[in-house]
Amino acid sequence: MLWRMLRQSWGRNLRRKALAIITVFLASSLISALLAVSIDIGDKMSRELKSYGANILIEPAGQGTLPALFSESRNPLSGQDFLDEAELPNIKDIFWRNNIVGFAPILGGEAVVDGREVRILGTFFSQPVAIPDEEGYETGQKTVSPYWQVTGSWPQEPVGAVPQALVGHALARQTGWKPGDTLTLQSEKTAITVVVSGVLSSGGDEDNQLVMPLGTVQTLLGLPGRVQAIRVSALTVPENALSRRARENLDALNAEEYDLWYCTAYVSSIAHQLEEAISGAEVRPVWQVAASEGVVIDKIQLLMAVVTIAALAASAMGIASLMTSTIMERAREIGLMKALGAHQWQIMLLFYLEAASSGLVGGALGCLAGWGMAKVIGMMLFSAPLDFAWIVTPCVLVIAVLIALIGTWFPARRIARLYPVEVLYGR
Repeated sequence: MLWRMLRQSWGRNLRRKALAIITVFLASSLISALLAVSIDIGDKMSRELKSYGANILIEPAGQGTLPALFSESRNPLSGQDFLDEAELPNIKDIFWRNNIVGFAPILGGEAVVDGREVRILGTFFSQPVAIPDEEGYETGQKTVSPYWQVTGSWPQEPVGAVPQALVGHALARQTGWKPGDTLTLQSEKTAITVVVSGVLSSGGDEDNQLVMPLGTVQTLLGLPGRVQAIRVSALTVPENALSRRARENLDALNAEEYDLWYCTAYVSSIAHQLEEAISGAEVRPVWQVAASEGVVIDKIQLLMAVVTIAALAASAMGIASLMTSTIMERAREIGLMKALGAHQWQIMLLFYLEAASSGLVGGALGCLAGWGMAKVIGMMLFSAPLDFAWIVTPCVLVIAVLIALIGTWFPARRIARLYPVEVLYGR
């Protein structure tokens, strides 16, 4: 009998039921889109924020350890002033190897050009690196420092017969060097001729330097296979209480906390793993970059949570208004059911089932609309569609039904105050 009455109720008041479905549809479509965005926005935003540059710096332990207690000649780690270039593939051999977007080794020094002393910097631009189980891997400043702007062309890698170089725009303004110029660089070890391929604007120290392929600078300085530092760009998750505790005192973590920290892509845990992979290295997160990523993502997710709560409240109030009108219109029907012996819970169950069915229909339609909205948001913000996680579908359906039930709870309480004799006599 209950199901027959439910089926018959759908044949009446179609306009109000359509309004209820539309109300749930609008709320669930917004919620499903926001859930899809919040699930995938971490990686998307982290990739977008890579434009800030590398968030991890690897340096020789001798450069950052005990600098005030020992002079350069007495420092027991002074023999570790350089890192071994042969260990670069180890960066992609850690637990979070897939989170390593790229890396770029650097080696700096000085050279003389036409009697003028200039700073030189060797690095990778887009250099092929032999990585096990990853064919055709290339990395360098194009990946790690996407904010670098080059007027002209990037230096050729691997290095051709005549090495090429970028001249920083501040240095180019002082010297008048431009793309196509040939420069002869002299050092204490040797002399090398390079061709200027472009002018570099980075907003950093590179604007006053000659930037060349790493191998060219190693040859010029007589330091084959040596690098001074490595800039690493990695995808990370925002810091939380556990990662901050690990940063303050790693030994204070118990075994379970350590495993959780180690197996989560915090910038501190990735830095720790890189320190284990590179011998004689001290690895430091660049906290200005890492912290900004976490703050931006946290604020965006907080904004999404606020919008979601607002959508839930608005849709619940809309459902409550519609159900109140429906109950007032069906007051005689409710009074008759009570007079015929229907229990209070049976009448309320009928209205709850009507609301739940409206919530399911509206939620299902909202999931489809939310999937489309997530695709549009991804194309507008990131020029790539966001992935729609299917876990969103059951979550949105449950939320849609809850919206309908919460909205029905307030008017359903009025059912208990309806007396059959008063309703049937029109009072």
